[in-house]
Amino acid sequence: MFDHLSITTTDLDRAQSFYDAVLAPLGVPRVNRRERSVGYGERPDADGGPCYLSIYLNTDLDTGVVADNRHWCFRAPSRAAVRAFHRAALAQGGTDDGPPGLRAIYSPDYYAAFVRDPDGNRLEAVTRQPEQQGPEKRGLGE
Repeated sequence: MFDHLSITTTDLDRAQSFYDAVLAPLGVPRVNRRERSVGYGERPDADGGPCYLSIYLNTDLDTGVVADNRHWCFRAPSRAAVRAFHRAALAQGGTDDGPPGLRAIYSPDYYAAFVRDPDGNRLEAVTRQPEQQGPEKRGLGE
């Protein structure tokens, strides 16, 4: 849906560890690491360009990084990926801002989790796919 996003951090190594972990279940790889930035990409969009997230090191100690309640939502391929995103975020120093679950207020199959990264940025992973069921859940196995 987006072409690119840019956010800042006070600790680039911490941000890289966090985003490596939370974006992996969503199938979004890290595509570069530079001295003052790290980038993540996704499959090419309809125009052939990548969807892209850049995280830049903020060294302006006078202003610092201020979480501004903006909201970044990432598409997840499954409910299991939403749960993995949430677990990874908490394990990497993020904070819970809404556990994985259905949000029927948005739509009947809107399954999402909400977290804040270590700098306070608000993140969400969402899928609209129904829960994947194995044979035992469909009553086909013992």
